[in-house]
Amino acid sequence: MAPIQHLTLDPSHPLPPTRNHPNNAISTSMPDAKETKVHPTISGAENASLYLVGTATIILSWAGIRLMTDPNFLHAVDHVHLGPGVTGTRVTNPAVDLNDLPHVDAVLLSHYHADHFDQKVEESLRRDLPIITTPHAKSHLANKAGENELFTAVYELDTFDSMFLEVQPTAGEASKDAGRLKAVKVIAMPGKHIPPGVLGTLNDLVGAVPPTNGWMLELGSHTGESDASFQCGYRIYISGDTLMVDELKEIPERYSGQNIDLMLVHLGGTTIPSPHMPLLMVTMDAKQGLELVRLIGPEMTIPIHFDDYDVFLSPLEDFKKVMAEAGLDKKVIYLDRGDDYKFSVKEI
Repeated sequence: MAPIQHLTLDPSHPLPPTRNHPNNAISTSMPDAKETKVHPTISGAENASLYLVGTATIILSWAGIRLMTDPNFLHAVDHVHLGPGVTGTRVTNPAVDLNDLPHVDAVLLSHYHADHFDQKVEESLRRDLPIITTPHAKSHLANKAGENELFTAVYELDTFDSMFLEVQPTAGEASKDAGRLKAVKVIAMPGKHIPPGVLGTLNDLVGAVPPTNGWMLELGSHTGESDASFQCGYRIYISGDTLMVDELKEIPERYSGQNIDLMLVHLGGTTIPSPHMPLLMVTMDAKQGLELVRLIGPEMTIPIHFDDYDVFLSPLEDFKKVMAEAGLDKKVIYLDRGDDYKFSVKEI
C-alpha cells in the first residue's frame, strides 16, 4: 500500500479550469440548477451538492471547494475513440460548456477513455489542475509530448490506495474548528471494464480498453497531524466504468459497519463495437446495477452514464423498472443533466 498523499486546496484563490478561459473574472458559483433534489425524508440542513453535467461528469461542491469527475464536454454529433476500430457518437449536450465552468479545484478521472476525458478537455484544461487518476492515465497525462503540454499535478492511486484533499481554512474557520481541517479522503476502488477470463487476459496484453478505478469519497475532517484522526461526515461511492465482478465484493467487507450515504452508479450497458452489434458489454446494465445496489447497500443511489452516447444498450427505464420490482424505488434519486442533489455533511 502506497503512503497516503496530502494535497491542500485553497478556495480563497479560485483559478479557471481551462488555460484559455474566456473571462478575466472567474465565477465561484455553479449555474442555476434546472431542478434541485434532496433526500426524500432527511432534508433541511444541506451544505453540499452534486451537479450533473452529463455522462459521468459530476461536480461536487462542499466546504468552498469543487471536485469534478470524468470531464466530458463534447456536444451532440461529436465523436470519441473507444478502442481499436470502435467509436462512439454523443447524442446529448452537456448541461454547461467547458469554457463556462466556474473554478474547479481538482479532477477525479476514473480512467483514460475519451468519453470520460475527451479531446477538447485534454487540450483545454490548465496544466497545473490537480488530477487524481489511475497509474495508466498518469503515464499518459504526465508524459505528453509538446512544449507546455504535460499535466504537472497528476496523482496516481492504485486499488485501495488513498489520499487527502485538505481544505485551507480562513482565519475565522481555523479558530472555530479548533485546529481541525476539513478534508476529502479519496480512496481508489476496484473495477473491471472488461469481463474476466480470456477477454480480460487478452486486453491486459494489448491494452485496448484502459484500466479503471471506482472511488470512495469521504467528506469530513482531521487534525492534519495523523491520518488516523480523520472522521467522516458523509461517504460517497462512485462505481466508475465497471462490470459486476468479484473484486467489488471487497468493498462491503472493508466498509462493514460503516454507512455509505450515496452511490453514483455508472450504467448504460455500454456495448462494443455498438448496440447494433453487441459483442461485448463493458459497463453495467440495469440488472448488474441492481446487483451492485444490493451488494453495497447505500442509503441512496443516483444513476449516471446511461444515455449520452450511442453505445448504450440498457436505457434508464430498465433500471427504474428493476429497482421498483425490487422494492428499492424509494432509495434512488434520478437526475437529468443540469439538475443537482443537495445533501448534508455532518460537522465533525
